[in-house]
Amino acid sequence: MKLIERKQYLDKMIHVMSTPDIKVLTGVRRSGKSKLLDAFKAYVNNNIPDANIIHINFNLSKYENLKEYKSLNEYIENHYIDGKQNFVFIDEVQMCSNFELCINNLHATEMYDIYITGSNAFLLSSDLATLFTGRTFEIKVYPFSFAEYIQYFNFTDKYASFDRFMIEGGMSGSYLYKEQEDKFNYIENVFDTLILRDIKQKYNVRNMALLERISQFLMDNISNLTSSRNIADTLASNKEKINHKTVNNYLNYLCQAFAFYKFHRYDIKGKKYLSSNDKYYLSDPSFRYAKLGTRNLDFGRVIENIVAMELLRRGYEVYVGVLYKKEIDFVVIKRSEKIYIQVSDNISLPETFKREVEPLLQIKDAYPKMVIARTRNPEYQYEGIKIVDIADWLLNQ
Repeated sequence: MKLIERKQYLDKMIHVMSTPDIKVLTGVRRSGKSKLLDAFKAYVNNNIPDANIIHINFNLSKYENLKEYKSLNEYIENHYIDGKQNFVFIDEVQMCSNFELCINNLHATEMYDIYITGSNAFLLSSDLATLFTGRTFEIKVYPFSFAEYIQYFNFTDKYASFDRFMIEGGMSGSYLYKEQEDKFNYIENVFDTLILRDIKQKYNVRNMALLERISQFLMDNISNLTSSRNIADTLASNKEKINHKTVNNYLNYLCQAFAFYKFHRYDIKGKKYLSSNDKYYLSDPSFRYAKLGTRNLDFGRVIENIVAMELLRRGYEVYVGVLYKKEIDFVVIKRSEKIYIQVSDNISLPETFKREVEPLLQIKDAYPKMVIARTRNPEYQYEGIKIVDIADWLLNQ
C-alpha cells in the first residue's frame, strides 16, 4: 500500500515526544493510526541515536502470548535498556486483558515514553481519565483530508479531484481497489464488521438491528437537526415502540466509536449554547454512499459534512449557529478566533446566493464571515463576506 507523510499528526507526535504523558492515538477504525505509529517509529529510529523502541502489535500472532497484562509488563521490562531513551509502542492495546494495569505501571516508573493505539470502543476519549491514572495526551486521527487525497494520487485538477473525493472519501484502504463497487464493499465492511462489532462487544448491545437503523437514519439525515426523541418517533412502527433513551444510548455509542460527530447549537445573539436538537456528521462521507447507495447523492449535505470534519481537523470547536430563527451552518471558535460559515453546493442562482448570505449579513459583530461552495472561481468578497470555492478552502489553511 502506498504511504504518504501525514505531517499534521506526525508533527504533533514529535512535539510531545519525551513528555511524561501517555500518548493515545484515537479515531475511527482504519483511519491510519497504526501506519502513523509506524511513521513515528521510523522518525525516532532516524533521529534519536540512543533510542530503544519496544513495539508490540497485537494484530501479529507472535505477540499472542502477551495478551495478559502481567506478561506484557514483563516483556517490556525485560526489553528495557538502561542508559537509552526507551519508547513503548503498542498497537491494538485492548487485545491485552487489563491493559490499563500494565500501562499505568509503566508510566509510574517514569522510565518509558509510551504511545498506544486501540479499538475505539475500548479506548474512548471519555474513558482515558478513568483508565489511566497518569496524564494522557490524545492525538485525534481522522480519515484522509482532501489535501491528503490529492497528495496520495498526485492529482493536479483540484476541482475534478474534489468531485471524486465527495464520492470516494478519505478511507484510504479503499484506494487499493479499482472498481467503485469494490471500494464501497470495503468501506461497508469497515463500518459493519469493525465499528458496529466493536460497539456490540463493548456495550453488549442486544438490538443490533436498531443500532443499524439508527446509523442509517443519521447517514440519511446528515446536516439535519435531530434528537433521540424524533429518531425514536420516526423509526417506530405500529408494532414496535422504541424508547428514546435507548436511542440516545446508541447515538452516544456511535459517536464514541468515532463513526459520527455531534455538533451542538449556539445562540449567536444570546451567546449561549442550546441543549435541544443537535446535528450529526459522519467521520467520512464515503460511509453514506457505501451503506445507502448513490441514488440520492445530495452533494450539498456531503459538502457540509466535509467542511465539518475539516474544521475538526484544524482544531476548532464547531457549533451550529442560530440567529433570529435562522441557521448559520457553523460557528467555529479557537481561543480568541471566531468565524461564521455558510456551506452550499451551488450559489450561482441569485435566490440561492441570497439565502446563504442573508443570515451572515444579520450578524452585527466584526468576526469574519464566509460562504464555502463549489464556485470553481477565485475567492472574492461580497459586503465583507468572503466567498470561496470548497476545493480552494480545503487546500489552503
